[in-house]
Amino acid sequence: MDVTELRQRLTHEPQALPLPESLLQSHLTPDHALVDAALAWQQAEAHHHLICLGDANYPPLLKQINDPPPVLFLKGNTDALLFPAMAVVGSRLATPGGKRMAHELTTELALNGMAITSGMALGIDGVAHRAAIEINKPSIAVLGTGVDVIYPKRHRDIYNGIQEDGCVLSEFWPEVKPFSGNFPKRNRIISGLTIGTLVVEASLRSGSLITARLANEQGREVFAVPGSVLSGQSEGCHKLLREGAKLVETLTDILEEVTSLSHFHLEEVKACHHIEGESASDLPFSSLLASVGYETTTIDDVVEHSGKTIELVLEQLLELELQGWISAVPGGYIRLKRS
Repeated sequence: MDVTELRQRLTHEPQALPLPESLLQSHLTPDHALVDAALAWQQAEAHHHLICLGDANYPPLLKQINDPPPVLFLKGNTDALLFPAMAVVGSRLATPGGKRMAHELTTELALNGMAITSGMALGIDGVAHRAAIEINKPSIAVLGTGVDVIYPKRHRDIYNGIQEDGCVLSEFWPEVKPFSGNFPKRNRIISGLTIGTLVVEASLRSGSLITARLANEQGREVFAVPGSVLSGQSEGCHKLLREGAKLVETLTDILEEVTSLSHFHLEEVKACHHIEGESASDLPFSSLLASVGYETTTIDDVVEHSGKTIELVLEQLLELELQGWISAVPGGYIRLKRS
């Protein structure tokens, strides 16, 4: 039911609505003071952004979940939302081996054009964000607080580093402090933003299992790294594997499963962004085509070599694929024929 229909029913058939009139009136009458405060926050800094559900920058996969947040507060680089994203989550009390595995897989995912998404928590979350920051690749931190609140405080360097190439975002008001109930709630955004969720070390009570369950409900891929049966650190991962998650030993185990959702993401980005500049009649986009090799070339490499914006690259890669010049493969694109 859209707002117009709801207003009509509220006026003519108030008793037919399943909610109290006071509650409906509160939803239909926005608090203009809060709207003004949000706009003031956005205008205070160049890297402050408000992204509403109908905006072109709103993440296309997040729109597909049952309860997408109507507004996202974001600090950093909005271009990070254009990349296909992979969630990497796990134990706050990760072992050295778990951290090493998370770092290696995250680095490889980032080098293959994935935006690394996590919750900036201690343990695996922090390792994943650091791995992307170290190689200057986009990372997205979905916070259970407001975007102006650094939690945990020891991750101040991660919080600041992410914003260079990626972003921190939240559905909560910028100054909202940590509250236990908000962290499980934000997990639906972590999984909703991404084409898949990778779990590295998780106990049976780990919040990472909530993220994995939500990813499964949202129709996204779930991946898990197995661990020792003698340690409780991986019991949650083993539970996921028994329930059908994809076992991950190497990057290939992930890439071979995510191609279709990655294509959907890129097609939706193209549909949402009306790129001005070169037109479809300029095919085969010779300068961009020259940036795609006969071996797998990542999106990041195409952007760097072509000198074009990420929006234009995504637009033209899809056109080139439709024309049969290139083909999407796990990790990027390969060239099929000479111009």
